[in-house]
Amino acid sequence: MDFAFWYTTIILVIMTILLVRELISPELVIFSAVLLLVVGGIINVDEALGGFSNTGMLTVAFLFIVAAAVKNTGVLNSFGDLLLGRNTNSNIPRKLMRFLFPVSLMSAFFNNTPIVAMLIPTIHDWARKNDYAVSKFLIPLSYAAIVGGMCTLIGTSTNLVVHGLMLDSGMPGMTFFEITKVGLPIAIISITIIALFGYRLLPDRIEPLLQFGENTREFVVALKVEPEYQFVGRTIEQAGLRHLKGLFLFQIERAAKTLAVIGPEETIQLEDRLFFTGLPATIMELQKTPGLRLLKESAFDLKNYDADLVRAYEAVISPSSPLKGMNVRESNFRSRYNAVIIAIHRNGERIKKKIGDIVLREGDTLLMLARHDFLNKWYNSKDFYLISESEKVPSKPHWHAWFSVGVFACMLVVMGLGLFPIVVVAGLAALALIFSRSISKKEAQQSLQYSVLIIIASSFGISKAMQNSGVAEFLAHFIVNGMGTWGTIGILIGVYFMTSFYTEIITNNAAAALLFPIAVAASTELGVDARPFVIAVAIAASASFATPIGYQTNLMVYSPGGYKFRDFLKIGVPMNIFVGVLAILLIHWIYF
Repeated sequence: MDFAFWYTTIILVIMTILLVRELISPELVIFSAVLLLVVGGIINVDEALGGFSNTGMLTVAFLFIVAAAVKNTGVLNSFGDLLLGRNTNSNIPRKLMRFLFPVSLMSAFFNNTPIVAMLIPTIHDWARKNDYAVSKFLIPLSYAAIVGGMCTLIGTSTNLVVHGLMLDSGMPGMTFFEITKVGLPIAIISITIIALFGYRLLPDRIEPLLQFGENTREFVVALKVEPEYQFVGRTIEQAGLRHLKGLFLFQIERAAKTLAVIGPEETIQLEDRLFFTGLPATIMELQKTPGLRLLKESAFDLKNYDADLVRAYEAVISPSSPLKGMNVRESNFRSRYNAVIIAIHRNGERIKKKIGDIVLREGDTLLMLARHDFLNKWYNSKDFYLISESEKVPSKPHWHAWFSVGVFACMLVVMGLGLFPIVVVAGLAALALIFSRSISKKEAQQSLQYSVLIIIASSFGISKAMQNSGVAEFLAHFIVNGMGTWGTIGILIGVYFMTSFYTEIITNNAAAALLFPIAVAASTELGVDARPFVIAVAIAASASFATPIGYQTNLMVYSPGGYKFRDFLKIGVPMNIFVGVLAILLIHWIYF
């Protein structure tokens, strides 16, 4: 054990302590560790920075753009309800069971990284709208994708790496469904355990969304029910309008009758006018609901506008405004400002009129849709006190939605067929969406989660340092030699949990490559077939649950879920042990 061994060990111990205690941001800790390993001469600059050109890291970067483009078209607005259901007060286990099995099934046949990339914003928005803690859903999403990927040869890149190593060593490669015998039972049992019990170990962090109160700006919007509204003839409860997050249905106008007290069993009828009060973002989303119409005539197609060209603004009417004292209809607002009023806020007063009939007053705040040059054109005008951009709600013309979904589906199919390298396919998909303006260049840049990319890239340098310093070899031989006295089951335990340990602190593919020769050597010493030990390496390298840096999908949900490093340890360590015991028993039973 020389200087390189002890220096690397000390750096890794300090890095682990800082990650667990979260004293510094994870990307800064890991990148600093890589630089210190360069200073110590353990790795050279090329080895330290090689991860920044790694195809896995670049693939994740392209997938961030693809996922953002799909989200920006608004096509995912209702996908969360389809996948997880509306908020009918059903419990979390039922919601988890409803979406984890489909995610796992998709991950068995398509690369799990793009699936998780697409679903993160969907689940995030659904949880925010329905008042659920997104932290209860995103780690399970990652875990479902991981166990699904164990079920087939193409489910995860780790299986393909092991398959290639088997061929290189002269062994027959894995067949498409060979690993399914082990992976499928693990997937079914793991998802069931997570949904019924595991989620209790996750934090309950609900993203704050402003509640109505004295300090909340309360905008009022009236929407008319048209024939295409899917809940005509259904109750308020069935339509999901009873417990809307950030919205409140306070009145229904039906013919000449006004219903001010609305019970959950009240039936929605054609031509009803529904009066809502809510926050700007929730109102903007609500008016895009098919069958709920804001205005009979409009300067814009409110359900088919491009959020890059038409934006939401808030403007306060000034004392000298020509709009003061006029109702919206008489003001000729649309032609004068080339804008559409969505809702109006009047401090301390709930306006119970159609927007066209409201007489505007000084201090009224208008929530409107207008062209992107509205702010520059009217900012210094006497018409308004103040103009500001409101919260942006993703929206694109309908063809963008279909195009983005088509690009995403084609990307998954081509990835599954293996016609081209995954990084090339993801890059072409990202470029197609940028050139089609489904996502702007600025939004594409903003979609890149640089902290995640830095961690992924830096992990390759950490992996190389462990190999160069002899730390990896020392730990692997120590575990395997120590378990050899227990025969085949002992070696299986040693190989599996050593691989599991490595996959949590370096990349899953690096862990598989590192432990593969050790597994083969151990089987040779015992005089038995190496295949079950190699399968154990493949499963263990994928079954990374205990740290966010062990697997790409864990990294991807780390920030969006608001997780801390210890959140992964709390649920991931029991998962690692449980899946490990189950995998070892299945492998031993199937092969021995």
